[in-house]
Amino acid sequence: QLQLVESGGGLVQPGGSLRLSCAASGFALDDYAIGWFRQAPGKEREGVSCITNSGAVKIYADSVRGQFTISISRDIVKNTVYLQMSNLKPEDTAVYYCAADDACPTGESKYWGQGTQVTVSS
Repeated sequence: QLQLVESGGGLVQPGGSLRLSCAASGFALDDYAIGWFRQAPGKEREGVSCITNSGAVKIYADSVRGQFTISISRDIVKNTVYLQMSNLKPEDTAVYYCAADDACPTGESKYWGQGTQVTVSS
């Protein structure tokens, strides 16, 4: 059974950094793309970044690119995808989710993790 488990969230001060992890089981990262999404209170879920099954990296929207510094990567051996975030701002506070699909996931993708809370506050 395909499962995704996020971790690494927490409380961080403005300007700080966090690395989120998405541990996959039941499939190999060579077979699926993994996308990171976030949903802030009262806002719609938005895509952050995606890494395809071949390792190509995509940013979902230019608006996200300018908001904070992000880097997506994966460890094939650990079957885990990482989202490194830097220069975090209070508006980056959200629940961060990872999702899996044949191509870069969308909001309609079938496989999602449970999410990890990121809170940016002084």
